[in-house]
Amino acid sequence: MGLSWSHILIVLVLFVLLFGRGKISELMSDVAQGIKSFKKGMAEDDEKAPEPAKPEPKIIKHKAEV
Repeated sequence: MGLSWSHILIVLVLFVLLFGRGKISELMSDVAQGIKSFKKGMAEDDEKAPEPAKPEPKIIKHKAEV
C-alpha cells in the first residue's frame, strides 16, 4: 500500500488546480526569500561574534618594610 507514480501525479494535478500556478510561484519565491534572509542572518552572526575580552592582570603594589 505505497504511493505509486500515478497517485503522486494525481495529487500534484489537484494541488495545481486548487492553488493555481500564480500562487505556487508566489509561495516558492516567499520560501526562497526566507531562506536567503536566514542565511544572511547566520552570516551576520558569524561576523559579529567578538572574541571575549581577556581581563587585564591585576598588579598588586605593596611597600616592603625596611
